[in-house]
Amino acid sequence: MNLGIIYIVATPIGNLQDITLRAIETLKSVDLILAEDTRQANKLLSHYGIKKPVKSFHEHNERNITDTILSQCLAGSNIALISDAGTPLLSDPGFYLVKKAKEAKIAVIPIPGPCALISALSASGLATDQFYFGGFVPPKSAQRQAFYERLCLREETLIFYESTHRIIKSLNDAALIFGEQRQATLAKEITKIHETIITDTLENIITWLSSNPAYQKGEFVLLIKGHSTKHVEEINTASIVVDALLLELSECMSIKDAAKVAAKLTKTKKNSLYDRLIWLRSNTP
Repeated sequence: MNLGIIYIVATPIGNLQDITLRAIETLKSVDLILAEDTRQANKLLSHYGIKKPVKSFHEHNERNITDTILSQCLAGSNIALISDAGTPLLSDPGFYLVKKAKEAKIAVIPIPGPCALISALSASGLATDQFYFGGFVPPKSAQRQAFYERLCLREETLIFYESTHRIIKSLNDAALIFGEQRQATLAKEITKIHETIITDTLENIITWLSSNPAYQKGEFVLLIKGHSTKHVEEINTASIVVDALLLELSECMSIKDAAKVAAKLTKTKKNSLYDRLIWLRSNTP
């Protein structure tokens, strides 16, 4: 008996028409479809008249059911993996399954299609020849600042995913580390009704986003221009001088007051400086 195949199928990230003919034919032909959210998957499958068994496959059960899935493939079943939107495995489950399938000599075939980070990059106006994808940034401010700091000297365009609940705080942290004048792109609700793609300085993007709570709702891709020699003074001001000021002030006043004074002197958000100082105090010998 021939071994089955695992297909990695990209699906629309918003507009249901953004699916390839090959993806549709593949989903119609397989024996089983693995989906991160079966309810979301059924909307797409119903739209295209695809009637196939759908099994829940997400980060919490991936390792538990991978052996069962591989057994089905070894018995000859063809299986498709889809995510809620876009290309599977990019900040979505599937890595463990693909790794184990490769070890078992089961063929894994990509069915290419929509991808939010590539779509945002193509319309950003930022450099596309080299880029770094960081996935979802850390949820806590101190860890997020440290994460951005590790990347601030990279020359490629930086790309991240961010949630509606953290987008403002994340942008404030980015402005603190990269500098408010660093060019960036914010892509919101790509391919959907309220799609918006803005390329400007981090400072201006924050101002726009803060002007209307409705602008802060949706799914976001954040792109930040890579480092160049022009940014040396900007980075020194954002990272070295501000850090030194915070530490100096904290020697003679509380963390809260130090952040407040530093915010006035540097015209930076107080909350970001407060989180930054806490991180500095815990990581400075």
